[in-house]
Amino acid sequence: MTIQGCAAPEQTVTLPAGIDLSTQAVIQGVVTGAGTAYARLLDHSGEFTGEVVVSDEGIFRFFAAPGSWTVRIIAGGGVSKDVAVEARLGEVSQLQVAV
Repeated sequence: MTIQGCAAPEQTVTLPAGIDLSTQAVIQGVVTGAGTAYARLLDHSGEFTGEVVVSDEGIFRFFAAPGSWTVRIIAGGGVSKDVAVEARLGEVSQLQVAV
């Protein structure tokens, strides 16, 4: 377990060892202009699917099914920004989000 108390891998730009991209669709990105922030994953209908705390370096990552998604960045002061993204099997969809 990590210091934060969960078994999630540390959020870094490099994918964790052992990730087989031939069987995964990955959405990841870097958030700039925010202190503490959250990245929320919404499916094609806007339904909540998951959420992670953005790392101190601004990095977040989701492993998702192929298809259309929205990443919602939620930062302090009521700042929220939605970014549409298409996840594809075998690819890392890389986002740069300024808030």
